[in-house]
Amino acid sequence: MGKVVLVTGAARHLGGRFVRRIQRDPEVERVIAVDAVDPAHQLGAAAFVRADIRRPEIARVLAEHDVDTVVHLDVTGTALGGGGRTSVKETNVIGTMQLLGACQKSPRISRLVIKSSTSVYGSAPRDPAVFTETTAAKSLPSGGFAKDAVEVEGYVRGFARRRPDVAVCVLRFANILGPRIDSPLTEYLALPVLPTVLGYDPRLQFVHEDDVIDVLRLAAHEPRRATLNSGTFNVAGDGVLLLSQCARRLGRPTVPVLLPAVTWVGTALRTVGITDFAPEQIRLLTHGRVVSTVQTREVLGFAPRYTTAEAFADFVRGRGPGLLPPERLAGVVDRLAARLAPTAVPSVPASPASPGSPASPASPASPVPPVHDGA
Repeated sequence: MGKVVLVTGAARHLGGRFVRRIQRDPEVERVIAVDAVDPAHQLGAAAFVRADIRRPEIARVLAEHDVDTVVHLDVTGTALGGGGRTSVKETNVIGTMQLLGACQKSPRISRLVIKSSTSVYGSAPRDPAVFTETTAAKSLPSGGFAKDAVEVEGYVRGFARRRPDVAVCVLRFANILGPRIDSPLTEYLALPVLPTVLGYDPRLQFVHEDDVIDVLRLAAHEPRRATLNSGTFNVAGDGVLLLSQCARRLGRPTVPVLLPAVTWVGTALRTVGITDFAPEQIRLLTHGRVVSTVQTREVLGFAPRYTTAEAFADFVRGRGPGLLPPERLAGVVDRLAARLAPTAVPSVPASPASPGSPASPASPASPVPPVHDGA
Protein backbone atom coordinates (compact mmCIF):
# COMPACT_ATOMS: atom_id res chain seq x y z
CA MET A 1 0.00 0.00 0.00
CA GLY A 2 1.26 3.48 -0.86
CA LYS A 3 1.32 6.50 1.38
CA VAL A 4 -1.81 8.43 2.31
CA VAL A 5 -0.68 12.03 2.72
CA LEU A 6 -2.76 14.73 4.38
CA VAL A 7 -1.78 18.33 3.57
CA THR A 8 -3.09 21.29 5.56
CA GLY A 9 -3.28 24.80 4.08
CA ALA A 10 -4.25 23.42 0.66
CA ALA A 11 -6.14 26.60 -0.30
CA ARG A 12 -2.93 28.62 -0.26
CA HIS A 13 -0.57 28.90 -3.19
CA LEU A 14 2.23 26.76 -1.73
CA GLY A 15 -0.21 24.21 -0.33
CA GLY A 16 -1.92 23.81 -3.70
CA ARG A 17 1.39 23.43 -5.51
CA PHE A 18 2.56 20.78 -3.07
CA VAL A 19 -0.72 18.85 -3.31
CA ARG A 20 -0.54 18.78 -7.12
CA ARG A 21 3.12 17.75 -7.09
CA ILE A 22 3.19 15.02 -4.46
CA GLN A 23 0.28 13.07 -5.93
CA ARG A 24 2.48 12.36 -8.97
CA ASP A 25 4.98 10.46 -6.80
CA PRO A 26 4.70 6.70 -7.38
CA GLU A 27 4.90 5.84 -3.66
CA VAL A 28 1.85 8.01 -2.88
CA GLU A 29 -1.53 6.29 -3.11
CA ARG A 30 -3.83 9.14 -2.07
CA VAL A 31 -3.56 12.82 -1.11
CA ILE A 32 -6.07 14.45 1.24
CA ALA A 33 -6.10 18.25 0.93
CA VAL A 34 -7.52 20.11 3.94
CA ASP A 35 -8.41 23.76 4.48
CA ALA A 36 -11.11 25.84 6.12
CA VAL A 37 -11.96 27.58 2.82
CA ASP A 38 -12.43 26.27 -0.69
CA PRO A 39 -9.31 26.61 -2.86
CA ALA A 40 -9.37 28.90 -5.88
CA HIS A 41 -6.92 26.64 -7.73
CA GLN A 42 -7.07 23.07 -9.00
CA LEU A 43 -5.86 20.23 -6.76
CA GLY A 44 -5.63 17.52 -9.40
CA ALA A 45 -6.89 14.12 -8.26
CA ALA A 46 -6.52 14.93 -4.56
CA ALA A 47 -9.56 14.61 -2.30
CA PHE A 48 -10.42 18.00 -0.81
CA VAL A 49 -11.93 18.06 2.68
CA ARG A 50 -13.19 21.37 4.01
CA ALA A 51 -12.26 21.26 7.67
CA ASP A 52 -11.00 23.72 10.24
CA ILE A 53 -7.91 22.35 11.96
CA ARG A 54 -8.80 24.45 15.02
CA ARG A 55 -11.69 22.07 15.68
CA PRO A 56 -11.62 18.41 16.82
CA GLU A 57 -13.08 17.30 13.47
CA ILE A 58 -9.54 16.99 12.09
CA ALA A 59 -9.17 13.76 14.13
CA ARG A 60 -12.12 12.29 12.26
CA VAL A 61 -10.53 13.19 8.92
CA LEU A 62 -7.29 11.38 9.87
CA ALA A 63 -9.20 8.27 10.92
CA GLU A 64 -11.61 8.14 7.99
CA HIS A 65 -8.87 8.34 5.37
CA ASP A 66 -6.26 6.14 7.12
CA VAL A 67 -3.67 8.91 6.91
CA ASP A 68 -0.09 7.89 7.67
CA THR A 69 1.78 11.09 6.66
CA VAL A 70 0.84 14.66 7.64
CA VAL A 71 2.39 17.73 6.01
CA HIS A 72 1.35 20.78 8.02
CA LEU A 73 1.64 23.89 5.81
CA ASP A 74 -1.06 25.97 7.51
CA VAL A 75 1.48 27.91 9.60
CA THR A 76 1.66 31.33 8.02
CA GLY A 77 1.85 35.06 8.68
CA THR A 78 -1.03 36.15 6.44
CA ALA A 79 -4.76 35.60 6.70
CA LEU A 80 -6.77 33.92 3.96
CA GLY A 81 -10.28 35.04 3.14
CA GLY A 82 -10.33 38.34 5.04
CA GLY A 83 -9.37 37.06 8.50
CA GLY A 84 -7.33 39.25 10.81
CA ARG A 85 -4.31 38.71 13.02
CA THR A 86 -6.42 36.93 15.65
CA SER A 87 -7.62 34.38 13.11
CA VAL A 88 -4.06 33.79 11.89
CA LYS A 89 -2.74 33.20 15.41
CA GLU A 90 -5.58 30.80 16.23
CA THR A 91 -4.91 28.80 13.09
CA ASN A 92 -1.16 28.74 13.70
CA VAL A 93 -1.20 27.86 17.39
CA ILE A 94 -4.61 26.41 18.29
CA GLY A 95 -4.85 24.66 14.92
CA THR A 96 -1.44 23.06 15.37
CA MET A 97 -2.36 21.91 18.88
CA GLN A 98 -5.55 20.25 17.61
CA LEU A 99 -3.70 18.64 14.70
CA LEU A 100 -0.95 17.28 16.95
CA GLY A 101 -3.54 15.95 19.40
CA ALA A 102 -5.27 14.13 16.55
CA CYS A 103 -1.95 12.73 15.29
CA GLN A 104 -1.03 11.54 18.78
CA LYS A 105 -4.23 9.48 18.99
CA SER A 106 -3.84 8.00 15.51
CA PRO A 107 -1.89 4.71 15.48
CA ARG A 108 -1.32 4.93 11.72
CA ILE A 109 0.61 8.19 11.72
CA SER A 110 4.28 7.50 10.97
CA ARG A 111 5.59 10.80 9.56
CA LEU A 112 4.94 14.46 10.34
CA VAL A 113 6.38 17.44 8.43
CA ILE A 114 6.02 20.97 9.83
CA LYS A 115 6.54 24.20 7.89
CA SER A 116 8.30 26.65 10.21
CA SER A 117 10.42 29.76 9.72
CA THR A 118 13.88 31.12 10.48
CA SER A 119 12.05 33.96 12.23
CA VAL A 120 12.18 31.78 15.38
CA TYR A 121 15.77 33.07 15.79
CA GLY A 122 14.55 36.65 15.98
CA SER A 123 16.61 39.68 14.88
CA ALA A 124 18.70 41.53 17.43
CA PRO A 125 21.83 43.72 17.39
CA ARG A 126 23.95 41.12 19.23
CA ASP A 127 22.94 38.16 17.08
CA PRO A 128 25.68 35.85 15.77
CA ALA A 129 26.76 36.31 12.18
CA VAL A 130 25.19 32.94 11.26
CA PHE A 131 22.53 30.93 13.10
CA THR A 132 22.68 27.15 13.24
CA GLU A 133 19.75 24.92 14.19
CA THR A 134 21.03 24.72 17.78
CA THR A 135 21.74 28.44 18.26
CA ALA A 136 19.56 30.03 20.93
CA ALA A 137 17.94 33.35 20.03
CA LYS A 138 19.42 36.39 21.78
CA SER A 139 15.97 37.93 21.96
CA LEU A 140 12.88 35.77 21.53
CA PRO A 141 10.17 37.20 19.28
CA SER A 142 7.59 39.09 21.34
CA GLY A 143 4.67 38.90 18.90
CA GLY A 144 3.39 38.28 15.42
CA PHE A 145 4.11 35.30 13.21
CA ALA A 146 7.59 34.80 14.69
CA LYS A 147 6.13 34.19 18.15
CA ASP A 148 3.56 31.84 16.62
CA ALA A 149 6.37 29.82 15.02
CA VAL A 150 8.21 29.56 18.35
CA GLU A 151 5.07 28.27 20.07
CA VAL A 152 4.31 25.83 17.25
CA GLU A 153 7.81 24.34 17.45
CA GLY A 154 7.43 23.96 21.22
CA TYR A 155 4.24 21.91 20.78
CA VAL A 156 5.91 19.84 18.04
CA ARG A 157 8.82 18.97 20.35
CA GLY A 158 6.33 17.84 22.98
CA PHE A 159 4.57 15.64 20.41
CA ALA A 160 7.90 14.11 19.35
CA ARG A 161 8.62 13.13 22.96
CA ARG A 162 5.20 11.52 23.36
CA ARG A 163 5.32 9.71 20.00
CA PRO A 164 8.94 8.68 19.44
CA ASP A 165 7.72 6.21 16.81
CA VAL A 166 6.74 9.09 14.49
CA ALA A 167 9.43 10.65 12.27
CA VAL A 168 9.09 14.43 12.79
CA CYS A 169 10.75 16.92 10.41
CA VAL A 170 10.66 20.67 11.10
CA LEU A 171 11.72 22.84 8.16
CA ARG A 172 12.72 26.41 9.05
CA PHE A 173 12.38 28.36 5.82
CA ALA A 174 14.05 31.69 5.13
CA ASN A 175 11.85 34.32 3.47
CA ILE A 176 10.12 32.54 0.58
CA LEU A 177 10.12 34.30 -2.78
CA GLY A 178 8.74 33.47 -6.20
CA PRO A 179 6.61 34.90 -8.99
CA ARG A 180 3.34 34.30 -7.12
CA ILE A 181 4.28 34.45 -3.43
CA ASP A 182 2.42 36.94 -1.23
CA SER A 183 3.76 37.74 2.22
CA PRO A 184 4.39 40.81 4.39
CA LEU A 185 7.93 41.00 2.97
CA THR A 186 6.81 40.86 -0.67
CA GLU A 187 4.20 43.55 0.10
CA TYR A 188 7.00 45.72 1.51
CA LEU A 189 9.22 45.09 -1.54
CA ALA A 190 6.30 46.04 -3.80
CA LEU A 191 6.09 49.56 -2.35
CA PRO A 192 7.09 52.26 -4.90
CA VAL A 193 9.54 53.70 -2.34
CA LEU A 194 11.11 51.50 0.33
CA PRO A 195 11.42 52.99 3.84
CA THR A 196 14.63 51.78 5.48
CA VAL A 197 16.20 52.26 8.90
CA LEU A 198 18.81 55.02 8.85
CA GLY A 199 22.31 53.65 9.36
CA TYR A 200 21.43 49.96 8.77
CA ASP A 201 21.80 47.74 5.71
CA PRO A 202 20.71 44.24 6.83
CA ARG A 203 21.79 40.95 5.28
CA LEU A 204 18.87 38.90 3.99
CA GLN A 205 18.40 35.33 2.77
CA PHE A 206 15.69 33.97 0.50
CA VAL A 207 14.48 30.56 -0.65
CA HIS A 208 12.68 29.97 -3.95
CA GLU A 209 9.19 28.47 -3.87
CA ASP A 210 10.34 25.65 -6.19
CA ASP A 211 12.96 24.63 -3.62
CA VAL A 212 10.28 24.74 -0.91
CA ILE A 213 8.19 22.19 -2.81
CA ASP A 214 11.22 19.96 -3.44
CA VAL A 215 12.37 19.87 0.19
CA LEU A 216 8.82 19.23 1.42
CA ARG A 217 8.61 16.20 -0.88
CA LEU A 218 11.96 14.97 0.41
CA ALA A 219 10.78 15.28 4.01
CA ALA A 220 7.43 13.58 3.35
CA HIS A 221 8.97 10.34 2.05
CA GLU A 222 11.26 7.76 3.53
CA PRO A 223 14.84 9.00 3.84
CA ARG A 224 17.20 8.28 1.01
CA ARG A 225 20.31 6.23 1.61
CA ALA A 226 22.89 7.93 3.89
CA THR A 227 20.42 10.71 4.79
CA LEU A 228 18.07 11.43 7.68
CA ASN A 229 14.90 13.47 7.20
CA SER A 230 13.75 13.78 10.78
CA GLY A 231 14.91 16.67 12.94
CA THR A 232 15.08 20.43 12.47
CA PHE A 233 16.66 21.98 9.36
CA ASN A 234 17.30 25.50 8.07
CA VAL A 235 16.33 25.93 4.41
CA ALA A 236 17.71 28.92 2.50
CA GLY A 237 19.42 29.69 -0.79
CA ASP A 238 23.19 30.11 -0.83
CA GLY A 239 24.57 33.60 -0.31
CA VAL A 240 23.05 36.79 1.06
CA LEU A 241 21.79 40.10 -0.30
CA LEU A 242 21.90 43.46 1.40
CA LEU A 243 18.64 45.39 1.54
CA SER A 244 20.25 48.16 -0.51
CA GLN A 245 21.11 45.62 -3.23
CA CYS A 246 17.51 44.37 -3.22
CA ALA A 247 16.22 47.92 -3.69
CA ARG A 248 18.56 48.57 -6.62
CA ARG A 249 17.66 45.31 -8.33
CA LEU A 250 14.00 46.19 -7.95
CA GLY A 251 14.59 49.70 -9.28
CA ARG A 252 13.02 51.24 -6.20
CA PRO A 253 14.42 54.25 -4.32
CA THR A 254 14.84 54.05 -0.55
CA VAL A 255 13.99 56.60 2.12
CA PRO A 256 16.15 56.23 5.26
CA VAL A 257 14.10 56.90 8.41
CA LEU A 258 15.26 57.18 12.01
CA LEU A 259 14.57 53.97 13.93
CA PRO A 260 11.92 55.45 16.29
CA ALA A 261 10.04 56.90 13.31
CA VAL A 262 9.98 53.55 11.48
CA THR A 263 7.37 52.31 13.95
CA TRP A 264 5.14 55.26 13.07
CA VAL A 265 5.59 54.57 9.36
CA GLY A 266 4.77 50.90 9.91
CA THR A 267 1.63 51.76 11.86
CA ALA A 268 0.48 54.13 9.12
CA LEU A 269 1.06 51.55 6.36
CA ARG A 270 -0.72 48.87 8.38
CA THR A 271 -3.66 51.18 9.14
CA VAL A 272 -4.34 51.98 5.48
CA GLY A 273 -3.93 48.29 4.56
CA ILE A 274 -0.92 48.69 2.27
CA THR A 275 1.33 46.21 4.07
CA ASP A 276 1.66 44.51 7.44
CA PHE A 277 4.78 46.39 8.59
CA ALA A 278 4.87 44.50 11.88
CA PRO A 279 7.54 44.98 14.60
CA GLU A 280 9.16 41.64 13.73
CA GLN A 281 9.61 42.78 10.13
CA ILE A 282 11.07 46.10 11.27
CA ARG A 283 13.65 44.19 13.33
CA LEU A 284 14.49 42.01 10.31
CA LEU A 285 14.93 45.10 8.11
CA THR A 286 17.17 46.59 10.80
CA HIS A 287 19.44 43.76 11.89
CA GLY A 288 18.87 41.10 9.21
CA ARG A 289 19.29 37.37 9.70
CA VAL A 290 21.54 34.68 8.17
CA VAL A 291 21.31 30.93 8.85
CA SER A 292 23.58 27.98 8.15
CA THR A 293 22.31 25.25 5.83
CA VAL A 294 25.11 22.75 6.45
CA GLN A 295 22.78 20.30 8.22
CA THR A 296 20.28 20.51 5.38
CA ARG A 297 22.94 19.54 2.86
CA GLU A 298 24.87 16.95 4.85
CA VAL A 299 22.09 15.25 6.88
CA LEU A 300 18.88 15.89 4.96
CA GLY A 301 20.68 15.59 1.63
CA PHE A 302 19.04 18.64 0.05
CA ALA A 303 20.78 21.38 -1.95
CA PRO A 304 18.58 24.25 -3.21
CA ARG A 305 18.58 24.84 -6.96
CA TYR A 306 18.31 28.61 -6.52
CA THR A 307 20.74 30.84 -4.66
CA THR A 308 19.42 33.79 -2.66
CA ALA A 309 20.27 36.13 -5.56
CA GLU A 310 18.61 33.86 -8.13
CA ALA A 311 15.45 33.52 -6.06
CA PHE A 312 15.28 37.29 -5.74
CA ALA A 313 15.88 37.74 -9.48
CA ASP A 314 12.93 35.46 -10.27
CA PHE A 315 10.78 37.46 -7.86
CA VAL A 316 11.82 40.70 -9.60
CA ARG A 317 10.90 39.29 -13.02
CA GLY A 318 7.44 38.46 -11.74
CA ARG A 319 6.90 41.94 -10.25
CA GLY A 320 7.86 44.12 -13.21
CA PRO A 321 10.11 47.21 -13.30
CA GLY A 322 10.21 49.78 -10.52
CA LEU A 323 10.45 53.54 -10.73
CA LEU A 324 14.15 53.48 -11.62
CA PRO A 325 15.74 51.13 -14.20
CA PRO A 326 18.04 48.82 -12.18
CA GLU A 327 20.87 48.99 -14.76
CA ARG A 328 20.89 52.78 -14.79
CA LEU A 329 20.65 52.96 -11.00
CA ALA A 330 23.59 50.54 -10.60
CA GLY A 331 25.64 52.62 -13.06
CA VAL A 332 24.95 55.80 -11.11
CA VAL A 333 25.99 54.12 -7.84
CA ASP A 334 29.22 52.85 -9.41
CA ARG A 335 30.12 56.28 -10.82
CA LEU A 336 29.35 57.95 -7.51
CA ALA A 337 31.50 55.42 -5.63
CA ALA A 338 34.37 56.00 -8.07
CA ARG A 339 34.19 59.77 -7.52
CA LEU A 340 34.12 59.45 -3.76
CA ALA A 341 37.07 57.04 -3.70
CA PRO A 342 40.27 58.68 -2.36
CA THR A 343 42.78 59.66 -5.02
CA ALA A 344 46.16 57.98 -5.10
CA VAL A 345 48.87 59.51 -2.97
CA PRO A 346 52.09 60.03 -4.99
CA SER A 347 55.07 58.09 -3.82
CA VAL A 348 57.68 59.95 -1.82
CA PRO A 349 61.26 59.44 -2.99
CA ALA A 350 63.61 57.98 -0.46
CA SER A 351 65.78 60.50 1.29
CA PRO A 352 69.50 59.83 1.10
CA ALA A 353 70.83 57.97 4.07
CA SER A 354 72.82 60.01 6.51
CA PRO A 355 76.20 58.65 7.55
CA GLY A 356 75.84 56.00 10.19
CA SER A 357 72.08 55.55 9.75
CA PRO A 358 70.16 53.08 7.56
CA ALA A 359 68.10 54.28 4.62
CA SER A 360 64.31 54.46 5.24
CA PRO A 361 62.47 54.74 1.95
CA ALA A 362 58.74 55.54 2.10
CA SER A 363 56.37 53.02 0.53
CA PRO A 364 54.12 54.37 -2.20
CA ALA A 365 50.41 54.34 -1.33
CA SER A 366 48.22 52.08 -3.44
CA PRO A 367 45.27 53.70 -5.17
CA VAL A 368 41.82 52.61 -3.91
CA PRO A 369 39.87 50.78 -6.60
CA PRO A 370 36.30 51.80 -7.37
CA VAL A 371 33.71 50.05 -5.21
CA HIS A 372 31.13 47.85 -6.95
CA ASP A 373 28.14 46.84 -4.87
CA GLY A 374 27.28 43.80 -6.96
CA ALA A 375 23.74 45.02 -7.65
